[in-house]
Amino acid sequence: MTTTNASAANTPAQAAVERPALPDHLSIDPRSPHHVAAVFEHDIGIRFNDKTRVDVEEYCISEGWIRVPASKTLDRKGRSLTIKLKGRVEAFYL
Repeated sequence: MTTTNASAANTPAQAAVERPALPDHLSIDPRSPHHVAAVFEHDIGIRFNDKTRVDVEEYCISEGWIRVPASKTLDRKGRSLTIKLKGRVEAFYL
């Protein structure tokens, strides 16, 4: 019985179920306290005001905002400058 359960856990349908829950606040910057590496092992989509965005660097669902790069402008440490946009935020796995 144990062997059957172990092999059943390796099926693609169950592997999709084992994805970590998407957090309320997530950042792509590994230095941020809101970065969760396990979530980034899967493709994530962000829908902002009913439009799918691909340039989101950070989001917070409960507060209703996302951070996106402000054109190609960089700060003095070489990181892109971001702006905060407010609206309805939804995060989902692709």
